[in-house]
Amino acid sequence: MAEPRIMVDSALFSGARLHLNESQTRHVSLVLRRKSGDTIRVFNASDGEWRARIANHGTRTIGVDVVELLRAPRAVPDLDLLFAPVKRHATDLIVEKATELGVRRMRPVLTQRTIAETVRLDRLQAIAREAAEQTERFDAPEILEPLPLAKALDGWDTARPLIYADEAGDEAEAPWGGERGRARPIAEALNAWAAGVSPARTAGEDAGGPRKLALLIGPEGGFTPEERRVLRGLSYVIAVSLGPRILRAETAVIAALSVIQSAWGDWRSG
Repeated sequence: MAEPRIMVDSALFSGARLHLNESQTRHVSLVLRRKSGDTIRVFNASDGEWRARIANHGTRTIGVDVVELLRAPRAVPDLDLLFAPVKRHATDLIVEKATELGVRRMRPVLTQRTIAETVRLDRLQAIAREAAEQTERFDAPEILEPLPLAKALDGWDTARPLIYADEAGDEAEAPWGGERGRARPIAEALNAWAAGVSPARTAGEDAGGPRKLALLIGPEGGFTPEERRVLRGLSYVIAVSLGPRILRAETAVIAALSVIQSAWGDWRSG
């Protein structure tokens, strides 16, 4: 029987006694049908993953004894995701899949075409924690407060290049990059960083590309011409293409993050 993984906030060490919260207790007892003496895996970003044994059952909490270290913690790449909230199910899917794909932080951003829908951070954080438990990572990404796009970009760390998916494109004869140039295919853009020829390259950046990165995905309907003009005018931003077809926002997130992890992140060997 596979041992379920439970993310905890408490410090983990051999001999520690932990108490699962009410939600975790219901899941372990009623859904997974675990009982006293069974083992589970508990983990956090600081202490790694440990085997723990269920010591006692209560109606609101379960006590578990930490037994042994299974895996030392390993950090995910320093990768941020900014996304315009869409319909509830699609937003949930974005958070779940971005967690599975190794994003460290996420921020909903409000654009001129963002669907006006309340963003429940507690719900999104719970989705991220559950996805972290399922996907064998040691942490759940931080979900930051929603901000208007302009405020999210204000004071941006220019050492963190921002890739933005520019689905509108530009004239086929225009040069790459700049305020009017064509959006370079995302894989080519990442290869350009690695080769040191990206226009968004920052001073002092390693030859192998940036040490930290961010991705911006827009709303249904895309960015407005004014938003595109502003983004194209920022030195740390590079517009990229995700191919010849128009993608849903949630599909664009999955596609772009997959390419980023393959070319830059922890899908690479070594």
